Amino acid sequence: MDLPQNPFKRAIYAGQQQIGFWNSMVSTTATEILAGSGFDWLLIDAEHAPNEPASLMAQLQAMMENTTHPVVRVPENDPIVLKRCLDIGTQTFLIPMVETVEQAEAAVAATRFPPNGIRGFAGASRASRYGRVANYHARAHEEICILVQIETMQGLDNLEAIAAVPGIDGLFIGPGDLSADMGHLGNQGHDDVVALIEKTIKRIVAAGNRAGILTPDETLARRYMAAGCVYTAVGIDTGLLARQTEAIARKYKA
Repeated sequence: MDLPQNPFKRAIYAGQQQIGFWNSMVSTTATEILAGSGFDWLLIDAEHAPNEPASLMAQLQAMMENTTHPVVRVPENDPIVLKRCLDIGTQTFLIPMVETVEQAEAAVAATRFPPNGIRGFAGASRASRYGRVANYHARAHEEICILVQIETMQGLDNLEAIAAVPGIDGLFIGPGDLSADMGHLGNQGHDDVVALIEKTIKRIVAAGNRAGILTPDETLARRYMAAGCVYTAVGIDTGLLARQTEAIARKYKA
C-alpha cells in the first residue's frame, strides 16, 4: 500500500485557493455532513472544542469517503499531543499560538522521525494503515503539512523568521486573538485589525510562505483572498447552526 497523499499541501504550494470550514461540534454525523458539502478542507478543532484522540480518529474515519481534506487543530504545541494525532492518521496540523522560531522548529521536529526530529516510533498505527504502507517511517514527512497560527504581536514581530523555518508549510492568521492583543477584543472587523491582517498576509506571501485565515464575513474573506490568502475558512458549524435555528424560531414565534 502506498503512502496516502496530501492534496491540500500540494494545492497550497501550487497557489490554488482552498476553501474551508470550521468543525467544532465533536460529532461524527456533523463531520460526515460537512465533509460532503463540497469544501476543500475541514478544520477539526481540538483547541476550543472538547476533542480527544478517539473522537478525532472517529471524525477522520467519517471523512474517508469524501475528498474534503481534514486539518486538525491541536490544543497546544506539544510533542505528545502531536504524536498521538500523527498516529491516528492526521497529515495536516494547525498549531495555535506560535510566536517564536523555536516554537515553530519544535512543531516541525515533533512531526519528524529521528534523525530529523523526535517523533516516537509506532510499528502499526492507523497512520501507516496498520503497517501496510511500505517505508512509512522514511516517507511520512513528505505528506505532513504544518500550519502555524500567528495570533499575537510577538508572532508578528517574528513572522519572517517563522516563515523561513524548514517544514513550516503555512502561516495562519488568528484574527480573534490578534484583535484581542491589539486592544480590540471581540471586534475582528475593526478597521485597524483588518488593515493589519491584510498587511500580514502580504508579508507572509513576500516571505515565500502560504497565508490562511478564518472569517465567516464574506466581504472580509474575499478581501483576504485578494490580499493573498490561499487557504481560507469561511464559516463555523456552531455559529451557523445557532444563527439559522434562531432565525427559524423567530419566524414562527413572531
